[in-house]
Amino acid sequence: MSQLPEYVDGLPNICGSEPLVEETLRAHRDQPVFLPESRIDFGRIRSACAIALHMHQPLIPAGGGDLHTAAIISNLQYMMENQGIGDNHNAPVFHWCYKRMGEFIPQLIHEGKEPRVMLEYSGTLFHGLRAMGLHDVFDALRNATCNPDYRRAVEWLGCPWGHAVAPSTPAQDFRLHVKAWQHHFAAIFGLEALARVRGFSPSEMALPNHPDTAYEYVKTLVDCGYRWLLVQEHTVERPENGWGPEKKHLPHRLVCTNSRGETVSIVAIVKTQGSDTKLVAQMQPYYEAKGLSRWELAGKSVPPLVTQIADGENGGVMMNEFPGKFMDSVHEASGSETPFMNATEYLEHLFAAGVRESELPTLQPLFQKRIWDRFQPGEGPEKLEKVIADLKKEDGRFHMEGGSWTNDISWVRGYDNVLGPMEKASSLFYEKILKPGVSPANPRYRNALFHLMCSQTSCYRYWGQGLWTDYGREICRRASAIVETDF
Repeated sequence: MSQLPEYVDGLPNICGSEPLVEETLRAHRDQPVFLPESRIDFGRIRSACAIALHMHQPLIPAGGGDLHTAAIISNLQYMMENQGIGDNHNAPVFHWCYKRMGEFIPQLIHEGKEPRVMLEYSGTLFHGLRAMGLHDVFDALRNATCNPDYRRAVEWLGCPWGHAVAPSTPAQDFRLHVKAWQHHFAAIFGLEALARVRGFSPSEMALPNHPDTAYEYVKTLVDCGYRWLLVQEHTVERPENGWGPEKKHLPHRLVCTNSRGETVSIVAIVKTQGSDTKLVAQMQPYYEAKGLSRWELAGKSVPPLVTQIADGENGGVMMNEFPGKFMDSVHEASGSETPFMNATEYLEHLFAAGVRESELPTLQPLFQKRIWDRFQPGEGPEKLEKVIADLKKEDGRFHMEGGSWTNDISWVRGYDNVLGPMEKASSLFYEKILKPGVSPANPRYRNALFHLMCSQTSCYRYWGQGLWTDYGREICRRASAIVETDF
């Protein structure tokens, strides 16, 4: 396969070779990628566990004293250069956390063990690490990702390039984030490695629950070649009764219908409740899986898969306790009745055993049953908005802002001071670049897209006030200025 350059005109390669990327994904779409190399006896095991590590650092305008002219650098670089402030002394440990799975996997395989890990790194982190010259991170990860001796153990999950939150990011922009990450990942690790990326990990585990937003979200993932999506247990419901998933350790089908009556679905792997890195750092998914036996699915006996994701670098437990716990658990689990498995590997075994995707139990985004009880799909967006407004009046807890890893944070309310500039940048990009059909291979397009996606990082929303808000507004200002000047 041909190789994409990782940088073009000094910017990460986030657009311009879409046909090549799409053809790569299409050509490999129906080929199993982990099954041929899997060492798991699926018919014998009782249960399995899967862990995913989410890694992210935003890009911030902090490479200089003046906010308006400061270079956009990684937050990790700022931490490295200012280790006396706050928790910035953790920066060297973070560097190691980004690299260490690339060292642990080969070591464990050479010991005759069967480690498994799912990795999700934002595009802003990839760019920040490379710009800092931390090439050792990429060398270690590439070996574990691309070397045929090790690649069965590592599953990369796609994500939005700039760590954008789906419920509050315009649908056309979210699609750009998804495609940019695929493009950038292929430029770093190769098109063959990209062809093995089948699962998607959403920023902050946020799932849109507005029917039209949720539909566009899942359609974007399906159109971009993804086969499954990680969802948080308390952001989904069963269509028949509005309750949470009954057998949360089995894969489901997430079905999304919009106001016009169009439907799209994707396999959902349910992440159990809780966002604490301690759950993964102390291997709770493995110990929970050890207590489970095979369940029935579509008339077949199958092992449940306990799945959990956590930040891979944040918190003392993850920084310090994870390595030893991971090593010990992999030693114990390898060859046992409760092995580590990655989700695509599990699904490929499941479907090879005769279970069909159409036989998986169905889920939909939270609160949608209450809409469908009053609204017939196809009645259109205006009627839908009236139904939503009525439901909000009747129940203050009803919302259409999407759910994320914590239910007490809204991704929409209280962020007007950032959302205004974000919406301006997004609107300008649409009117002057997307609508006229400017080519993604145009260098000015790449520069504008880079700034737009940087501005939509969730960190600028999460904090709401203060310096991070200033950072977000400044990047939005630059994105808007670039579009207004260059187009």
